Amino acid sequence: MVRVNRQITLGSRPSGFPKISDFQLAYSALPSLAAGEALVRTLYLSLDPYMRGRMSDADSRDRPLAIGEVMPGGAVAVVVHSEDSGFRTGDVVEGMLGWQEYAVAHGSELRRVDPDLAPISTALGVLGLPGLAAYFGLLELGAPRDGETVVVSGAAGAVGMLVGQIAKIRGCRVVGVAGSDAEVSWLRDELGLDAVLNYRAAVDLEAALDDLCPVGVDVYFDNVGGVISDAVICRINRRGRIVVCGQISQDNLEAPELGPRWLSRLMMQQARAEGFLVSEYAERFPEGREQLAAWLKQGKLRYREDIAQGIEAAPQAFIGMLQGNNQGKQLVQLSGL
Repeated sequence: MVRVNRQITLGSRPSGFPKISDFQLAYSALPSLAAGEALVRTLYLSLDPYMRGRMSDADSRDRPLAIGEVMPGGAVAVVVHSEDSGFRTGDVVEGMLGWQEYAVAHGSELRRVDPDLAPISTALGVLGLPGLAAYFGLLELGAPRDGETVVVSGAAGAVGMLVGQIAKIRGCRVVGVAGSDAEVSWLRDELGLDAVLNYRAAVDLEAALDDLCPVGVDVYFDNVGGVISDAVICRINRRGRIVVCGQISQDNLEAPELGPRWLSRLMMQQARAEGFLVSEYAERFPEGREQLAAWLKQGKLRYREDIAQGIEAAPQAFIGMLQGNNQGKQLVQLSGL
């Protein structure tokens, strides 16, 4: 049995965008298993924007990582050895296993993945936390109704690409905001969004939004923040709903970015803005996965995965994701099944 584990740890706290030097490749021995634990070999790592906050010493959602600690994150893995009667060698599982080739986890921290349901990588994407964030964030907080206009920023990302499609399933007119012409084409021509704005190419962002949302915005699903959100929120309709799921444009700033004050718009329109963490819906995850899997099987949901290869590739892939270079869900494949 392999006794050396390769891991990516936090080397230093980033200032602005993380750099390769902020990560370290570390080697450790595998620990012995206690009763109820399983040794697993990682197949796919999930890279997500929230990890940037954990690298800071001022993360408000969870404790900051210590220097030298393994980078956190979800993973799909295969059981190598188990001291938990609920798991057998060869089982495919998902859990918060971190950036490492092997992990030891208690059986209560693992969820069995059905390889016959969909490709196992989807347990980290459309059938994982991104899919669940899109599902609960849009349907519970956004509460879209037939015929309403839904705008989603970061529309080509792991969450955004699913928000747009779920809104279409609900009968909404959907406007996506993305960062390249290739993303615009994919979202419009393949995913069926009604309109898509390339914010990087827009000469006048507000005028472009006026053209694409002539009757205003009923639901805004915000993955990005910053000037895009400022412009969209200024067009929110009466009783509109704003779901704040991410602020990736702000996560790597060295100094806070100033923007317009739009609370008066919420007041005048009697609109609601609400922050969202998918973990609040943990008890309902089975419900969400069941519906997402049904839509996937019916061909109502499509997805993209951007897969880097090897644990050494994780830092650069993570940096690229924060800069918007990924196409769909960013993963790293460490090994085959």
